[in-house]
Amino acid sequence: MGGENPDKLGSSFFQRLVEQSLAGAYLFGQHHFLYVNRAMAELFGYQPEEIVGKLGPLDLTHLEGQALVQENVRRLLSAETEGALHQFRGLRKDGTSIWCEAFSRRIEYQGQSAVIGMLVDITKRKRAEEQLRSRGEELTTLFELSTRLRKAKSSDEMLAVVLREAGRQLKADAGWVELLSPDRTCFTITLADGFWQAHTGLTFPAVQGLCGLVLSTGEPYVSENYSVDPRALSVDAATETGPAVCALLRSEEELLGVLVLARRLQAEVCPFAPHQMRLLASIGEMVGTALRRQRLFESAQHRLRKIEALRTIDMAITGSLDLRVTFSVALDVITNQLGVDAAAILLLNTHTKTMEYAAWRGFITEGPRPTHLRLGEGYAGRAALERETVHIPNLSEIEPDPVQSPLLEEEGFATYYALPLIAKGRIQGVLEIFHRSSLESDGEWTAFLETLAGQTAIAIENVALFDSLERANIELIQAYDATIEGWGRALDLRDEETEGHSQRVTEMTVQLARAMGMSEEEIVHVRRGALLHDVGKIGIPDSILLKPGKLTDEEQKVIERHPRLAYEMLSPIAYLRPAIDIPYCHHEKWDGTGYPRGLKAEEIPLAACIFAVVDVFDALTSDRPYRKSWSKEKALRYIREQSGKHFNPRVVEAFLKMIVEGDTT
Repeated sequence: MGGENPDKLGSSFFQRLVEQSLAGAYLFGQHHFLYVNRAMAELFGYQPEEIVGKLGPLDLTHLEGQALVQENVRRLLSAETEGALHQFRGLRKDGTSIWCEAFSRRIEYQGQSAVIGMLVDITKRKRAEEQLRSRGEELTTLFELSTRLRKAKSSDEMLAVVLREAGRQLKADAGWVELLSPDRTCFTITLADGFWQAHTGLTFPAVQGLCGLVLSTGEPYVSENYSVDPRALSVDAATETGPAVCALLRSEEELLGVLVLARRLQAEVCPFAPHQMRLLASIGEMVGTALRRQRLFESAQHRLRKIEALRTIDMAITGSLDLRVTFSVALDVITNQLGVDAAAILLLNTHTKTMEYAAWRGFITEGPRPTHLRLGEGYAGRAALERETVHIPNLSEIEPDPVQSPLLEEEGFATYYALPLIAKGRIQGVLEIFHRSSLESDGEWTAFLETLAGQTAIAIENVALFDSLERANIELIQAYDATIEGWGRALDLRDEETEGHSQRVTEMTVQLARAMGMSEEEIVHVRRGALLHDVGKIGIPDSILLKPGKLTDEEQKVIERHPRLAYEMLSPIAYLRPAIDIPYCHHEKWDGTGYPRGLKAEEIPLAACIFAVVDVFDALTSDRPYRKSWSKEKALRYIREQSGKHFNPRVVEAFLKMIVEGDTT
């Protein structure tokens, strides 16, 4: 990027910064991701467009980690915390899992809380840790060290932990950490302790000393007597140094430095044992990976700070899905910040292939004429057709355009720009700039203008995508609900004795839920749950499900599996997860004697309590292979008797009132 000033670049710099990052970058709001970069999408096996506006954080999280991620998201969006660093198990598109580490921060986006963050794949490190945990005594040491490293808040703190813990485990009297310079030409003793403490900060060529040997061979090195080793550094304390060991600090991607530990020169000093060498080599690999991860994290924090600053600038243009608001802000910024007299935005009608003036600012007359331009017509039409900026420094020196020149002359404009608004390779319209005198512009001015044009194009596309997504979402929901109703009818057809049962109990459950004050948003999930209340019976053999006589104890146990089967079937489906209370809990009883979990009283979700009353009432008033239907009065007496035993008393009261008042038949 040379000498460009990031604070002046706006979105073009922001996009390059994020899109070229090796770490995943994201922005999500209340329900789904609003942006992911390509690294983020590829990490989870998607294209960016498959995630943005369609998936949320839980969709990219393995089931076992969803509770933690959901809590972190809640705390961020509710402003309980401004930032969070956490690890979680991610779920790729192909069903495989990866381990990720994410740094997230809350921001205000479009008037609401949103979260931006950077994410890195730590799967390899996790696998390495798992392998280390299988190694007896080394397991505890390495795991404890790994824990301390993860808690370290900086690279310096991490190195202090490494030097202290490695020295303790290997019973060393001194040690230092040497880090390799970015150009790999020299080592610097970043941190030292023991009788080497005074050498912190010493720098020497990478080819010198034992560290140079380790660097050249790529292997650990053991010196039986450091004080007389010809490859040792000439340091003041060398004469009291006995056995020493040098281990590489490296990740799978690069060599970062060397860890050196030593013992005092004594008569009975013991050399470093092979198992200690193996442990130190493992520590070196762990520390190298952790150090690289910490550097990535610190780099991500730095990038996030830049992203936040740039987004603050971009919010004036991209902060609304109402194009009228967006265009108003964009035109104000363009005319004020660029110092021009007027500006206008034309939108392309993809059906008619014409451009229409959507907004303008700074005209003396009533506005641009004509209001429609064909592609190739006028200066603006030519800019759109050729996808090139049209710049006319002096309108009086060129041949007048028959379409646009009359208005330009009437307004007294002298300088003209027409910039095609292009987003993702598609022409969205044209941004016109007008000035009534000669306009002096430099590269920075032009870059800012192009940035604003790019952001305007993105804003137009975002609105179009949002509108399209809304339509598609409505159609998808309708299709899903039709499918769920089909499942309900299929379940009724399988259980011939209760045909129509699902539809009846669903309608009555919805009425009762509404009577008890549940919101319409909650009732949507209640309805789906009621339709699918017996979906778990798909896993019950027909010989038991359709048995005409009384079930044996073993057969009853099989039947009682269907709520848990329902949970296992529906919980992986994000769309149906909010509706799972009824299929999973409708056989729980108020006194705790129900199944499958023996929930009691308020532990039972309200939706399940409502459905339980309706389900039993419908069952009692319907014929069964093992008995005739009860009368409505007898069934109501039973419901009343079971209040506080089988049923939630509050639900029973509301149900009886609904029946008495004739709200259902």
